[in-house]
Amino acid sequence: LPFSAAANLRPGAEQKVVFITARVHPGETPSSFVCQGIIDFLVSHHPIAKVLRDHLVFKIAPMLNPDGVYLGNYRCSLMGFDLNRHWANPSPWAHPTLHGVKELIIDMYNNPKINLEFYIDIHAHSTMMNGFMYGNIFEDEERFQRQAVFPKLLCQNAEDFSYSSTSFNRDAVKAGTGRRFLGGLLNDTSYCYTLEVSFYSYVLGGTTSAVPYTEEAYMKLGRNVARTFLDYYRLNSLVEGPLAPTPKTR
Repeated sequence: LPFSAAANLRPGAEQKVVFITARVHPGETPSSFVCQGIIDFLVSHHPIAKVLRDHLVFKIAPMLNPDGVYLGNYRCSLMGFDLNRHWANPSPWAHPTLHGVKELIIDMYNNPKINLEFYIDIHAHSTMMNGFMYGNIFEDEERFQRQAVFPKLLCQNAEDFSYSSTSFNRDAVKAGTGRRFLGGLLNDTSYCYTLEVSFYSYVLGGTTSAVPYTEEAYMKLGRNVARTFLDYYRLNSLVEGPLAPTPKTR
């Protein structure tokens, strides 16, 4: 579908787009709860959510592998493809969801009225603890440093997010992933990440005890991802009224 002007933005506002996808691997169910937390927060009456809606366009594809989810597959689609290895050349027949999302992203990228600034693909990890990110490696040192800003800010907002586990790589095995492919396609003002969250627990800073994840804790991470855009774009001064505290979770 053609990308139309975002009705939520202030008149004349620059169209800055944050594109979020989840559940390309159907067995990684925590990614859906994180994505749900992002969506619920963005459409809420929270004063931060209102500021974000006024200044940013969020495009969210919450399930890139619906047939794999329906079948109960762990990693593949109905036809046995790991969709997260086919971003470079997705087939409209064999990888229709990837093909459609990629076309939409490229259309936005080629639209001079739109700045596609973030791509975040949400996954779950079976061996690591906490939430963390994968980013890309660039020859330009300044671009590489700028890419680290968002996960550093997220680490300040989310007690379960680990910057020390966040890594930036150019692993050939991951070349067909959304994060790697779009990181190579988009220009140097766009940042592409894989957001990973543990299947089972997180360890709070300064402690050694693991806290089991709950559905609510996953959704809280999603809310904190959304809130971090307020810090990234320095919109804090525009928030009206006292801020509602983020619910405590264990």
